[in-house]
Amino acid sequence: MPARPYVLAECTLPMVREAGFRVAVLPWGATEPHNYHLPYATDNYEAGALATESARRAWERGARVAVLPGVPFGVNTQQLDLPLTINMNPSTQALVLRDVVDSLAGQGIANLVVLNFHGGNHFNQMIRELQARTEVFLCVVNGFAVVPRDGYFDQPGDHADELETSLMLHLESELVRPLAEAGDGAARQWRLTAFREKWAWAPRQWTEVTADTGVGDPAAATADKGARYFDAVAAKVADFLVDLAAADPKDRYE
Repeated sequence: MPARPYVLAECTLPMVREAGFRVAVLPWGATEPHNYHLPYATDNYEAGALATESARRAWERGARVAVLPGVPFGVNTQQLDLPLTINMNPSTQALVLRDVVDSLAGQGIANLVVLNFHGGNHFNQMIRELQARTEVFLCVVNGFAVVPRDGYFDQPGDHADELETSLMLHLESELVRPLAEAGDGAARQWRLTAFREKWAWAPRQWTEVTADTGVGDPAAATADKGARYFDAVAAKVADFLVDLAAADPKDRYE
């Protein structure tokens, strides 16, 4: 397969010099268990695939978008009692993001999009701090929040559930174990009303919440559901990348 001009890892220096990139996309995932049927790198496959497909669609419409190599480690401070879960603390993420931004700042890249696909990652405050010291426009897209799940999936959940399993059946089906091997994703809820109503927040200790590490029953997942949902999300992200590439960095407000 020839090199894709919107995937930096596949580009040569002449290709990069000729492209005139306006937007860089940084996929960011995690390395953690996903029930008994999905691989540890599930979030990374999802983030990488969404970044690449969205960039392809944007590129074909004239937007000069470069997908950077992804960051495979996320915030997993409450999953460290699960074997080979790899945690990257928020303070470390902030340093990594700072170095990426500093690298791009003098290279003509006007915009950086952090494309996140792990619920434990939260980049808003990091971007607030970094934006004050760089001319690169910074933003974050949470891939799991672009399109509501209603109308695509029947069962609720937020980890290795019907949605995520359907995506992986579409994207990396050979890595998905038979659904008969999956746990049911049953999850314990907070006893405290404030947490249940979600106006107070605390991190969940994962092994106290779920026996199989899943949150949500994956049994109804299908590749067709994943394909429909992925197409909808990629279309919206591609529209955003096209608009971002064309935007005047000094006139972003109506």
